[in-house]
Amino acid sequence: MSTPPLAGAAMPPGAFSGAQAQAAREVNTASLCRIGQETVQDIVFRTMEIFQLLRNMQLPNGVTYHTGTYQDRLGKLQEHLRQLSILFRKLRLVYDKCNENCAGLDPVPIEQLIPYVEEDGSKHDDRGAASQLRFASEERREIMEVNKKLKQKNQQLKQIMDQLRNLIWDINAMLAMRN
Repeated sequence: MSTPPLAGAAMPPGAFSGAQAQAAREVNTASLCRIGQETVQDIVFRTMEIFQLLRNMQLPNGVTYHTGTYQDRLGKLQEHLRQLSILFRKLRLVYDKCNENCAGLDPVPIEQLIPYVEEDGSKHDDRGAASQLRFASEERREIMEVNKKLKQKNQQLKQIMDQLRNLIWDINAMLAMRN
C-alpha cells in the first residue's frame, strides 16, 4: 500500500525546508506566550528539583560521608543551575520578542472591548442611571425626614415619661405623709 504523492512533491527539497525556516522565524505572539508559559513551568520544575537536591545534601558537620555521592549530587546541582540559567535566557528572549511584536499596538480602552447590543442603549442607560440616582436621593431625603420626626417623638415621649415619674413620686410622697 503506497501513499499518494503530496501536492508539494514537485518542489525541490531545499526550497521546502527554507519555507519551514521562514515560518519558524515568524512566530505569532500567542505561540510566543505559550512558549513563555512552558518555559516558566520548566523554570519552576527545575527550581523544585534544585531545592530537593539541596534538602537531600548533608551538611559538612565533620561527619565523614562518601565523596562519590557528594560529587554526584554536586554535579547534578551544577547541571540544574546551568539549565536554569539557560531557561532564564530563553524566557528573556521570548519576553523581548513579545514586547517587540506588541510595540506597534495602540492600547485599546477596556470600555471599547465591551460589546453593545445597540448604540441607543447607552443613552437609555444614562437616563436610567439618572432616574435611579434621583430616586435614591429622594428616598434618602424621606428617610432623613422620618428620622427627624422620630427623634422629635422620642423627645416628647421622654418628657411624658418624666412627668409621669414625677407625678407618681408626688403621689407616693403624699400617701407616705398620710400614713
